[in-house]
Amino acid sequence: MVSIAFGRRAEESPSRTPRLNVVAVAILLAGAAAGWAVFTATGSLVMGSGMVLVGLVLMPAPRIAQQWERAVVLRFGRFVGLRGPGLFWITPFIDRVSTWIDQRTITTSFAAEQTLTSDTVPVNVDAVLFWMVHDVEKAALEVQDYEQAVSWAAQTALRDIIGRTTLTELLRGRERIEGELQQLIDQRSNPWGVTVSSVEMRDVVIPGALQDAMSREAQAAREKQARIILGQAELEIAQSFREAAKSYHDNPTALHLRAMNMLYEGLKEKGALMLIPSSAVESMGMGGMLGAAALRQEKLAGGSDD
Repeated sequence: MVSIAFGRRAEESPSRTPRLNVVAVAILLAGAAAGWAVFTATGSLVMGSGMVLVGLVLMPAPRIAQQWERAVVLRFGRFVGLRGPGLFWITPFIDRVSTWIDQRTITTSFAAEQTLTSDTVPVNVDAVLFWMVHDVEKAALEVQDYEQAVSWAAQTALRDIIGRTTLTELLRGRERIEGELQQLIDQRSNPWGVTVSSVEMRDVVIPGALQDAMSREAQAAREKQARIILGQAELEIAQSFREAAKSYHDNPTALHLRAMNMLYEGLKEKGALMLIPSSAVESMGMGGMLGAAALRQEKLAGGSDD
């Protein structure tokens, strides 16, 4: 199932609704005033009605286009040119404005629901299209409804891109996919006088079960990486100890100094307990130092009791 949201519906476009302006109303009021003046001066109802009729006939002649608009004028169904912005005039009952084209940047939201990726994963994708009309004549004459055509072109292009993209690429390569989508839509809409400024993917929704599986996979990958880092740290520590052992093997004085530092660090806190392997006592000559340290601890304890 695929759904799409259009920017504006064709039947609600300003090109299909009547547009009054102050100049047309002024002409109508001037005709009515002139008819009333003629009627009061001459007493002729026919002449007064004729002046009002003239105002009604001339009323559709003035048109006003906004700064961002262009009016497409047809004469007996044949294109005669573009008008606007500002005030312009047409010939009543001969010319007509068929379309008002908005040349501002337009945003169109569109979505592809339950569309399969190349690895057969159903996804829902929401996107926004930014586009504008750069050739008013083509937009009016080459396509029936350029807004709807652009929307359908964006939808089908999005489905094409999703169909040949894997889920991983869709989640990680948004910028590349947005660029390809913009280029594809631009190629389809350029013959209609439309250019695409940019395409932004707002959201990519995947099934809940797949989200749980991807979460567990990511967690397992993080645990694996943590264990690898811990093993590398243990290896580096072992290598450092091996290098230190080589240094102490050729320098007994340094070994004894290191032993004294270990004792100091372990016994500097009052009441500290330090466990040393017997092999370390023999190899590092720590017996005398341990005895002195114990005697010192005993004296300190006795002094505190007194």
